[in-house]
Amino acid sequence: MSGKLMKNQVNPMTDDDKEKEAEAEERGVLAEFFWIIVYALPIAILFRTLLFEPFHIPSESMLPTLMIGDYLIVSKATYGYSKHSIPFSPDLFSGRIWADYPERGDVAVFKRPKDNESNYIKRIMGLPGDRIQMRGGQLFINGEAVAKERVEDFKFTESPNTHCRFWPQYRSQAEDGTVTCSYPRYRETLASGKSYYVLDLNPQGSSDNTVVYVVPADHFFAMGDNRDNSLDSRRPKAIGVGMLPFENFVGRAEARFFSTDGSASWLKPWKWFSAMRYERFFTSLRAE
Repeated sequence: MSGKLMKNQVNPMTDDDKEKEAEAEERGVLAEFFWIIVYALPIAILFRTLLFEPFHIPSESMLPTLMIGDYLIVSKATYGYSKHSIPFSPDLFSGRIWADYPERGDVAVFKRPKDNESNYIKRIMGLPGDRIQMRGGQLFINGEAVAKERVEDFKFTESPNTHCRFWPQYRSQAEDGTVTCSYPRYRETLASGKSYYVLDLNPQGSSDNTVVYVVPADHFFAMGDNRDNSLDSRRPKAIGVGMLPFENFVGRAEARFFSTDGSASWLKPWKWFSAMRYERFFTSLRAE
């Protein structure tokens, strides 16, 4: 019987066999990981290009609608697709396909015309052919004043993300050291009935009295809701936005899904919950 395996007898693995099995298992794991990347990356790119893309807010130009630390979702299909719908804006084609113009009052993300790289977010106030002007802090569209109503102040607690140190007249400090900012807030209502909130911190600011801007064909006029702190279409392309080409649109901002006041870092998870602005979670950005 020597040299033969009996039924149910096991041939013990040598160290060399074990090493080969471990190498084969490692190759299998690497191959699986490789194919996950091969399949997942194109799917992620297609999702961001064709459907939705997340963005975060780094400036105060859209207060009170958007605060530093807000995270939002942008619909990519709403206005059709251009090269700027694709990550890194590859120069594959010009113009837009399946194009649909923005509506007045939309909050939109676009590439800044000066460099065609930086992502900006503003509210679309002027459509092709419109005449836009600011007089004494009031917006006029085609010679008609946009209704502007004073409402309750926009109040927030000063935090690492948002402060009012440059506007001391709107800043108050409690005995416990907490600082509250109270900004004058207004509701603007368009002729269509859509309304939204804006801030007017200085009614005689540098952009509150302007010439009449005539919006060219296939261009739009974009404005920040924080009217005294926004480099938008009231400023020439060299320092602001200027007239915004239709091709530069990335998509329409649909909703906030997360917000933080900046008081917690990733290294301090015990502070995460107190830093969140829960009242801003899952809230619409559509003018109503």
